[in-house]
Amino acid sequence: MTKALKKAFEAASRLPDREQDELAAAILEELAADERWEAALAQSQRALERLADEALKEHRAGRTETLDPDAL
Repeated sequence: MTKALKKAFEAASRLPDREQDELAAAILEELAADERWEAALAQSQRALERLADEALKEHRAGRTETLDPDAL
């Protein structure tokens, strides 16, 4: 455990029980959301590679245009 995390947990341990439980729930939800994102990203790698290959093929064939962010 890093010093920063240990310090944060020590500070959190001084909170009332209800607030500690709310903080714990928020941390666990954030960690679960990160896991879901990583799993979704891992599952989409093949599709992302296919899309990238298609985009490169179109670009090499001259069927793309330069994007002007100011014109959006």
